[in-house]
Amino acid sequence: MRRLPVFFVLDCSESMVGDKLKKMEDGLQAIVRNLRSDPHALETVYLSIIAFAGIAKTIVPLVELVAFYPPRLPLGGGTSLGAALNTLMDAIDNTVIKTAAERKGDWKPIIYLFTDGHPTDDPEPMITRWKQDYAQRATFSAIGIGKDADFSVLKCLTNNVFLFEDSRPDDFTTLIRWVSTSLVAQSRSLGEDIDLKSLPLFDERVMQIIKDTPMPLADESCVTLVGRCQKTRRPYLMKYEREIRDLAGTEFAFQVALYQLAGCYPLDEEYFAWSDLRDTDLKVNSSSLIGAPGCPHCGNMTGFALCGCGKLLCVNGAGEATCPWCGRTVDFSPGTPDEEGGFEVNRSKG
Repeated sequence: MRRLPVFFVLDCSESMVGDKLKKMEDGLQAIVRNLRSDPHALETVYLSIIAFAGIAKTIVPLVELVAFYPPRLPLGGGTSLGAALNTLMDAIDNTVIKTAAERKGDWKPIIYLFTDGHPTDDPEPMITRWKQDYAQRATFSAIGIGKDADFSVLKCLTNNVFLFEDSRPDDFTTLIRWVSTSLVAQSRSLGEDIDLKSLPLFDERVMQIIKDTPMPLADESCVTLVGRCQKTRRPYLMKYEREIRDLAGTEFAFQVALYQLAGCYPLDEEYFAWSDLRDTDLKVNSSSLIGAPGCPHCGNMTGFALCGCGKLLCVNGAGEATCPWCGRTVDFSPGTPDEEGGFEVNRSKG
């Protein structure tokens, strides 16, 4: 039986933390359930998962549908799209069977790429390699989650580029249903050329096709910060989402971008293995961040205490604390209003 290889290339960067990553994991389970209910898909579909953040890695090699088990997705700092494409192309070379004189190879691979941000590496060499050697040998759909995805880069990879906006409770379910139905349709149409027009219709309230004309892109949608628990030394991730606020007076009116606390999430040390740890000069001023969470590990009242080493830790009020990053003892005093309007803190790549 000739196989139909399906690769999911999933953005697991910090900006996906929380609800987005959970929905992605649940969505994979739903796709597998839907595919297993179709005899055509059950006989032909083989699935693989490639995750990317600061690095990219195949976390599930190509495996038959009946034996596929949706994995726990990692989380890391950075959005290394170039590394993800390189991993994808290597996987195609190493696992997709080519047609030879003595045998028929696999069907044309199907790729679904999900991302919500901009690349933090240089994807251009890998995009060139993809277009030269792989674009005609695969069916590639790229789904940008929200308007902050870099659609200009995605359009360089494929014409099948979609904007997905998760604005209603059932929108992600609708997206997953479309992916499942599309895969079933393609498994039933093996040997035929598949293009955008032959795929099942999607709900235009949930997804829209990105045309050749670049759409306006907003600034960064979130700020992510990494701290460590003073007591357990375990890391955590604080996520702030952008809000545009109107400021007005008797003689002025303008808009400012502020970042509202969205959540604080416990991490494990695997986060650093998945992160691009090269030094950057990315900073954010604390005055633009609204809210300071407690520590998700020990319950200390704030996870937003800044050591002189430039790292964040949790404290339970004023007094001495030992920095879990550098080991020095720091004496924290009650905060006072700052004439400068806040302090600079290192932010993650998102």
